[in-house]
Amino acid sequence: MNSLTNDSKDYIHMLAKRASGAARKLAVLDTAQKNKGLRAAAAAIRTDRETILAANRDDLGEARAAGRPAAFIDRLELNPERLEAMAAAIEAIADLPDPVGRELARFERPNGLVVERVAVPIGVIGMVFESRPNVAADASALCLKAGNAVILRSGSEGLQSARAIVAAFRRGIAGEGLPEDVVQVVETRDRSAVTHLLKCADYVDLVIPRGGKGLVKLVTEQAEVPTLQHLDGNCHTYIHSGADIDKAIDVVRNAKLRRTGICGATESLVVDREIAPQLLPRLLDAMPDCEFRGDGLAVATDKRIKQADEADYGTEYLDAILSVKLVNGVSNAISFVGQHSSGHTDAIITENQEAAERFMDGVDSAIVMHNASTQFADGGEFGMGAEIGIATGKMHARGPVGLEQLTTFKYKVRGEGQTRP
Repeated sequence: MNSLTNDSKDYIHMLAKRASGAARKLAVLDTAQKNKGLRAAAAAIRTDRETILAANRDDLGEARAAGRPAAFIDRLELNPERLEAMAAAIEAIADLPDPVGRELARFERPNGLVVERVAVPIGVIGMVFESRPNVAADASALCLKAGNAVILRSGSEGLQSARAIVAAFRRGIAGEGLPEDVVQVVETRDRSAVTHLLKCADYVDLVIPRGGKGLVKLVTEQAEVPTLQHLDGNCHTYIHSGADIDKAIDVVRNAKLRRTGICGATESLVVDREIAPQLLPRLLDAMPDCEFRGDGLAVATDKRIKQADEADYGTEYLDAILSVKLVNGVSNAISFVGQHSSGHTDAIITENQEAAERFMDGVDSAIVMHNASTQFADGGEFGMGAEIGIATGKMHARGPVGLEQLTTFKYKVRGEGQTRP
């Protein structure tokens, strides 16, 4: 590390200046060159497997000693299978079409000018994320394929894992002649580094925060660079009166318990009163390891359900806890979800197509689903290879942020000597 890390502002500006220079070099490389670099990065991660897993064990030891909850440990933990999935995701990104250079529109003006709108890289992206090591690999690969440089700022609990992953990635791409500074990791735990990254408008074109409400609040208050926010995942699954109960039980169990610590996990269950007596007892039988917290009507339906308070309906538990609200039909469900959802992912379970369309049209979230687990809210599952996060805002990108969402556009105007009267 450079001595400038003692001054986090100078350190961040140094990284950003390097990233800006690397981004200019990357922007002129062709698809084949980028893909060779990505495949070499995947191979380097496999080669460095034991080094990366050892670094991750050190992070896990510190997290456990700090008393971090099980869901946090699950997000942080790497194993050989997850590491292989990380490398395979990089190769999948290499196999995807290059988003750079796509012709988005073309039209000819009456004066003969031909106007093209063409996809181009954004430039330098700052990625601020909490301790999920796979984000370091996914963000690096997606940004590189889209022609961008990326500066990664991991949560301190995952810093050793991120360093090891990025070291392997950089070695792989450098071996294929790509500028290694297109991928850099902030190696200081000084929290002011995030603030300086948010204010580094001279070199950084976009910051993507991926984490909890505290990180989002910091970004909202301090950013001088444009941001693409990934908010918390207070996701809902609504069981309509026209649902197939067996299907509903399978979907809800998966949506809640497959992995409780991911942002696509269902946190709140909304149930039509009409179907609640048939559904809830069977659902509790099928999910004995999950704590249910419901309103008075839910508690009256099954005494195993604990009384909820209003805060439960706005909580992203990231744990085996599920809030339950009983409603009277689709309109009430839409209203409840609209009031409490974080705008990430919400689903309806029903065999009634009209009800499904009303819900999907009426709920204003980045992702809405019909008869599917909310845990499918993932760029890889959407065929994007991977994603940097789920954008819950409405500007530039929304939903999974993959390759296309990591580009902007410019206009190319072609003429034959026209002058404007």
